[in-house]
Amino acid sequence: MLDKNLVADVLACAMDSGGAFAELFVEETARNGIEMVNGLVDKSTSGIDYGAGLRIFDGTNAIYAYTNDTDRESLLKMAKAAASAVKSQTKAQITGLQTLNFATVAPLGTAFNTVPKSQIVDMMKTMKTAAKGYSDEVAQLQTRYMDWTQNILVANTEGVWGEDTRQYTGTWLIVVASNGNEKQTAVRSKCGRGGFDAYAELDFVQMGQLTAESAVKMLHAGYAPGGKMPVIINNGWGGVLLHEAIGHSLEAYGVSKKASEFADKMGQRVARDIVTVIDDGTMLGKWGTLNMDDEGSATQRNVLVENGILKSFLVDKLSGLKLGMASTGSGRRQNYRFAPTSRMNNTYFEAGTSTFDEIIAATEYGLFAKKMGGGSVDPATGEFNFGCDEAYMIRNGKIAEPVRGASLIGKGAEVMANVDMLGNDWALEGGGFCGASSGTVPADNGQPTVRVSEMTVGGRSE
Repeated sequence: MLDKNLVADVLACAMDSGGAFAELFVEETARNGIEMVNGLVDKSTSGIDYGAGLRIFDGTNAIYAYTNDTDRESLLKMAKAAASAVKSQTKAQITGLQTLNFATVAPLGTAFNTVPKSQIVDMMKTMKTAAKGYSDEVAQLQTRYMDWTQNILVANTEGVWGEDTRQYTGTWLIVVASNGNEKQTAVRSKCGRGGFDAYAELDFVQMGQLTAESAVKMLHAGYAPGGKMPVIINNGWGGVLLHEAIGHSLEAYGVSKKASEFADKMGQRVARDIVTVIDDGTMLGKWGTLNMDDEGSATQRNVLVENGILKSFLVDKLSGLKLGMASTGSGRRQNYRFAPTSRMNNTYFEAGTSTFDEIIAATEYGLFAKKMGGGSVDPATGEFNFGCDEAYMIRNGKIAEPVRGASLIGKGAEVMANVDMLGNDWALEGGGFCGASSGTVPADNGQPTVRVSEMTVGGRSE
């Protein structure tokens, strides 16, 4: 992407005023998108984003600058401007740049620019037709498609020269059901790596029907009751609760600032011994998988909680410097406009030994959260509030009537401590985006069926 001699000159210029470390991140990303409303193309977009970001460590602080002009003069000007902010008396020795070879855990597939737009539109129309045909109460449909191919280069004063190409694609179906008085919305998505081949095994008809089914069911559902009760969270997408309520609190960015409820609990018991939590950036071809992170480190399988004991955090270079910890290959950023920080890749509870039916039967009364919705979390306290897009009451050990308007309220540490049953039906959802201080990045989450012995459920019914 850039000449190695030019990159070496930029890093040397960045060290003019001292500093412990300098890093250059270069990116070229091609994007495409299509949006359809009720089967008609509403918008089609494409574009290329190109630029470079430079980071310098000044003690445990960092200076960051970026530009979308990568000629020699502009890059050196950026480096001089960033270097002028450094106050350090020390100056890192620059190591010769050596190309790094990483294991290919995110292989490439069919290039998006070789797929006819008509094929993509037909795929989207198939989902729309299946959803519309499910019920006369399906009032509106929206389908979205996007793909992007990102080429990156990471080089730093420690001698790292890492290059990678990443392919991402996603399709979303949004169904609105209405009975004339009320409306309910359901959303399903498929996201994947490895080029357009990510859709090879997707049943577009089934995706349309299932999305419509969820919207229609919730349209006719009564309101959920409120109060404290056992909550069973479905496998796969239910892992979003783990990601948000617990995962963010295990990122070193917050831990280094003491802005995490787990900051001082390393080596302590935080859950029952049936609970093991993993964040794995090396799962072959998965949505959150990377050959290398955005700091040029190989991704890893990180055991965060093992048999209930807190074992590790997710660590990027700068947070690791503050904590005295090595990077776990968890430094990520949305693009060259953002400095990297510690982020999740593929985060999940490991499977347990109980069957789904056993978990339901063991619950006399409670809530079954089949599909989680959006919410909010404060990593410093672990307090969260999540909606349920599709939920059911459990009565007498059986799944009963559907309910809407349910929300799950609590603290991450309390959820961890109250997980008392784990299913043997582990699944990774296959798509999602995580927003934080370094922008929005693809991240996946998963789990088996999980029972939390007690949670606060917000609802409107008695």
